Amino acid sequence: MTEFNKPTQEKDWDALAEKQLAAIKRSTKATTEDAVVRAAHKVMAEFEARNAAIEEVALHVEKLQGFGKDTIDSLAVYIREMKR
Repeated sequence: MTEFNKPTQEKDWDALAEKQLAAIKRSTKATTEDAVVRAAHKVMAEFEARNAAIEEVALHVEKLQGFGKDTIDSLAVYIREMKR
């Protein structure tokens, strides 16, 4: 029997497809998890920046003159309650 007329080995195409599909699912899951973590970090950074700006405004309000101490304190508390 020559090399050209040997019977070819039958491949298990279903098993091969399942392996490839499993690899794609793992890759997709990892990519999705990474994207979620990046999005969460971005949101947290935005909240931190927003909260820092709100705190800066509250500190400047506390320096205002021309209003009573209770009014200024109440306004500063109101502004600080805007933080997330």
